[in-house]
Amino acid sequence: MDDKKISETKLCACHKTKKRGEEEYKKLINRLNRIEGQIRGIKRMVENDAYCPDILVQAAAANAALNAFNKELLSNHIRTCVVNDIRDGNDETIDELMDTIQKLMR
Repeated sequence: MDDKKISETKLCACHKTKKRGEEEYKKLINRLNRIEGQIRGIKRMVENDAYCPDILVQAAAANAALNAFNKELLSNHIRTCVVNDIRDGNDETIDELMDTIQKLMR
């Protein structure tokens, strides 16, 4: 088993992991930090009795940012984990991917 495949295998019977490259890791963490800041801002708006439509607009922006994070992570997952598993003959990954996409679309 090659090093890349080892990093994506199960560490225990219940969890898979993936070792991300430094650039991918930084990009995802930066997005999450921005989203976290947006959520804190929305909380402050509620605490400061901001007008409801103003809060809703900010919540919609945070939701859009989280959706963008999900799209990026899903794209990375398909390009790495899914492709590698299919190449290795692990077709059950397709079912896992479809389950994940269905959950994202709820």
